[in-house]
Amino acid sequence: MSTEHTWRKSRRSQNGPNCVELRNTLDQLRDSKNTTGPTLAGNVPALLRAIKANRFTH
Repeated sequence: MSTEHTWRKSRRSQNGPNCVELRNTLDQLRDSKNTTGPTLAGNVPALLRAIKANRFTH
């Protein structure tokens, strides 16, 4: 049995070109402009929590 992995991006992006897509398995991110390029793998839910908690500085 094979499982299809899909990608999604925020509905708020309104099909804009500068988006990050999230894999349905919640373990990878990719650039929507380069869907065949490299992905960022890891604990995506933990990353999102850290972003929302403003744990990063620029």
